[in-house]
Amino acid sequence: MKLSKMLATTAVLLIGASAAYADGAKIFVIGGKADDPFWSIVKRGAEDAGKVVEAKGGSVTWLAPQNYDNLGVDAAELIRQAIDQGATAIVGPDWVPDAMDPAFKAVVDAKIPLVIYNAGGIEAADRLGALNYVGAVDYKAGVAGGDYLGKAGGKSGVCINSLPGAGNIEAYCKGFGDGITAAGGKADVLPLPATAEGNVTAVAQAIKAYLLQHTDVDSVFTTANLDAVGAVQGIAQAGLTGKVKVCGVNFDQAILAQIDAGTQACAIDQQGYQQGFYAVSILNGYVNYGLTIPTREILTGPGVVDAVNIKSTLAGAKDGTR
Repeated sequence: MKLSKMLATTAVLLIGASAAYADGAKIFVIGGKADDPFWSIVKRGAEDAGKVVEAKGGSVTWLAPQNYDNLGVDAAELIRQAIDQGATAIVGPDWVPDAMDPAFKAVVDAKIPLVIYNAGGIEAADRLGALNYVGAVDYKAGVAGGDYLGKAGGKSGVCINSLPGAGNIEAYCKGFGDGITAAGGKADVLPLPATAEGNVTAVAQAIKAYLLQHTDVDSVFTTANLDAVGAVQGIAQAGLTGKVKVCGVNFDQAILAQIDAGTQACAIDQQGYQQGFYAVSILNGYVNYGLTIPTREILTGPGVVDAVNIKSTLAGAKDGTR
């Protein structure tokens, strides 16, 4: 390990030392909307880890924006709310660094232990002085999707970006383009307004229109659960079922049903349950016992779910953990 890396690691392990050995951790978790299928699984992981937090006299509080229309600014405000409400530790995704980093720096300046999860990667954790990063590497998740579709015969793909400006979504699309290009194809990006994210009908209409105008496209990559459902519907409405393959980031019961039925080729798994569970557990151990994790990047993905492993994944989904 380089000296600079060692010094950075030592520094972040000391952050929040004043909070260590506190009588119960008051952990605040910034996450996605309550009705977002992916984030409901992340929340379940955080809540399950919270049972240990509560046994020590602490608490886990979930804070989420009402919508994604102004994601970076709204998420930054939630971070500041956590500080104001007396958080002894905070978990958050670095979705929009320009808007959110000042709030995260305020967390560190207040000597509150911080874990970045889901978006931003270890680069964000290092830049902000966080204890750790828990999650997948968004770019690599996109590469996995592009590689899969490219090797399945895809020559022309499009990434559906329904949250333009969000760093993790931009990274997904860049990775997808690089992955399918390396496999011999090409890719473009279809940006949609943030109001389309989670709106199956809006996504379906947008994809139908795009495919009818771009008849060479044979592969679609989505960056949110409900966008994949909209993509399959849009492909069907365009009369292209079986001709255009779909792969997307994350999944739920509806998406797994699509994979099982053969209308969706694959999903890229980042194990959201693990993200919520590990992030809260790391901070609980640190605040209460001074425990640290020497591996400063806990990767939960990417993995691929397709026809090969769909049955075992369905079993996990029934328990609310996949």
